Amino acid sequence: MAQALLSIQILPKVNPGEEVIPYVDRAIEIIKESGVPYLVSPLETTMEGDLDTLISIVKRMNDAMFEMGSPSVLSQIKLVVNKAGEASIARQLIKYPNGQ
Repeated sequence: MAQALLSIQILPKVNPGEEVIPYVDRAIEIIKESGVPYLVSPLETTMEGDLDTLISIVKRMNDAMFEMGSPSVLSQIKLVVNKAGEASIARQLIKYPNGQ
């Protein structure tokens, strides 16, 4: 399968007065448990791996939001797929390794 980078911002709907942070923490925990390389940034998290694996992780993340009580979830995704296997977080950060 082709190598891919997938960035996701997951936005579960929560009840009034309820914090979204525990939901986001759970989503990141699912990524961590998957074992794929990932990078958390202020507005999204980027994962690296084969496309099928990454899509499966997104599905598990959304399922977890429902299990926690969210009635709906908006997942904004950016996806780069490279058949030659050249999609990687490290490759994308060569010029700006510290984000600056």
